[in-house]
Amino acid sequence: MQDQMTPAQRAAAIAKGSLADRLPCNPNLANGTARIYGCKISEFKHNPKAIAQAQMAAYHKFGGDSLRIFTDLFPWAEAMGATVSYPEDDTADLLKPAIISVQDIDKLRPADPYKDGRLPVQLEAMKYLKELAKDEVPCSAGIVGAFTNAFFLFSTNETLKLIHKNPQAVHKLCRVSLETCKAYAQAALDIGLNPTISEPMSSCTVVSPKVFREFSLPYLKELVEFIKSYGPNPVIHICGQTKKIWKDVADLGIGGMSIDNVASLQECKLAIGSQTKIMGNVDPGGIMYSGTPQDVRLKTLEGILDAYDSPKGYVVMSGCSLPVETPLENIQMMMDTVREVGYPVCPERVIEMIQGCKQ
Repeated sequence: MQDQMTPAQRAAAIAKGSLADRLPCNPNLANGTARIYGCKISEFKHNPKAIAQAQMAAYHKFGGDSLRIFTDLFPWAEAMGATVSYPEDDTADLLKPAIISVQDIDKLRPADPYKDGRLPVQLEAMKYLKELAKDEVPCSAGIVGAFTNAFFLFSTNETLKLIHKNPQAVHKLCRVSLETCKAYAQAALDIGLNPTISEPMSSCTVVSPKVFREFSLPYLKELVEFIKSYGPNPVIHICGQTKKIWKDVADLGIGGMSIDNVASLQECKLAIGSQTKIMGNVDPGGIMYSGTPQDVRLKTLEGILDAYDSPKGYVVMSGCSLPVETPLENIQMMMDTVREVGYPVCPERVIEMIQGCKQ
């Protein structure tokens, strides 16, 4: 089944209220693109062409609606002094934070995206991707938010303790972290890619809404406003349960809110669908990775039925980045299901399709 429109054409048509071939869909492959391109994930550490070409390989195979330069959560902390481990063929992981004492916070310096760590590699990958994608498919530059990056500078457990013991120190960590985020965002914008923000540590599964509002939200607001001052309106993804902070995030005037599978699409639509685009939320582990193609079809259809009529729009997505070994037939099923539904969405037909899955 072939698409009739390019992602750029589809987005423009839906934005105008014109006819389109289907809803936008982004399976969110992340480093699984290496499997499609045929390289080891460790190559992404130093080879910007491989990062870009792997994204394009996934696009040519499945036809998703956006491409993103984002390999893992740690390039920004690493560029500020953290140590990252690189398995030969799996996603990088944090080995050691940048500092081990509160006194060392004053020694931290914002990273230079043109010189430090892997950030220059990612910037080069953006240039290649922009050249390859041309005007056919939107490209973005993933970045972690300042609050999340702070946890990687001082370790998760120590930062959680610091929130209660020394809140001022957490604010200092977030401030220097934010300067790195802003510098990287500006470099991406200068290349012509729109930044998207991931803030997993802001999840209500990790910290309370009160902690989020005090320690994450002010820096998230500053980063969003910084990006918007250049024109683009960033999408934000927060893992886990986020219901209690949806309004806080939507009030930032963002371009979209991506939610995890433990959150409700229908509730999110009712809460903030009139303010921003809703994106999500097929379970990346339990369904996309571990389920059958029929499971993927059912959950994709249920998500469409819940959110297709969201006032500011809906994008079919997995609830978070897909595990590397997600079966390719499951990714294909998500895309094929969205194509079969078409656009505008006919809810009665979607209900029939759901009933067909359950028989």
